Amino acid sequence: MKCISWNVNGIRACMGKGFAETFKSLDADFFCLQETKMQAGQLDLAFDGYESYWNYADKKGYSGTAIFTKHHPLAVTYGIGRDEHDHEGRVITLEYDNFYFITVYVPNSQDGLRRLDYRMQWERDFLAYIQELDSRKPVIFCGDLNVAHKEIDLKNPSSNRKNAGFTDEERERFSILLDAGFVDTFRHFFPDKAEEYSWWSYRFRAREKNAGWRIDYFVVSRRLVPNLQAAAIHQEVFGSDHCPVELQIEL
Repeated sequence: MKCISWNVNGIRACMGKGFAETFKSLDADFFCLQETKMQAGQLDLAFDGYESYWNYADKKGYSGTAIFTKHHPLAVTYGIGRDEHDHEGRVITLEYDNFYFITVYVPNSQDGLRRLDYRMQWERDFLAYIQELDSRKPVIFCGDLNVAHKEIDLKNPSSNRKNAGFTDEERERFSILLDAGFVDTFRHFFPDKAEEYSWWSYRFRAREKNAGWRIDYFVVSRRLVPNLQAAAIHQEVFGSDHCPVELQIEL
């Protein structure tokens, strides 16, 4: 089973940059989007053989997630069941017989870390959410997690130490999540592979220089490790300031 996750930074803009062609060429069983930046009815987007599920933010032109899937779920849940988090369209959960599949767009701590306290509460509540699901069935979740976990996961760690996405607090919360029984699938396959990034600033010709960050992930319950087949980052794909990331898993 092939799974793709991509922060498209506005699906309507991405449509004009080859999104449909990329979608078809990657031919995934699950194709997840973050930061769709749209409301219901603003775009008629459908692909043969896929069902689609969308979670829209209350605020127009902000956040938002979607999943296209070839596999009809038993149930679909939007959000994590906490009102303080569930107005920004950040989470979609699909339930299947033997697993849960989630796409998530984690809040950015923002310039000046003005949303770091909220981000820490989100981290605690999201971990509680996936742990509760994991107590019933294994979990696969993917998306823009807005954290570069280790120094190997971004080009310039020393100069970004106190910036959003690479604070000690954010990195520690991701370590806590992994220690709770989850696995960063890319690092499972490539523990020491450097200069593999999924996001680049639009400034300073960052993508041209590959001065990026790896902040897009597939994470799975540890007991799914024997099912993992491959992981990849599609740096050849343009259309957003992020590129798609991939997981292949046998389920």
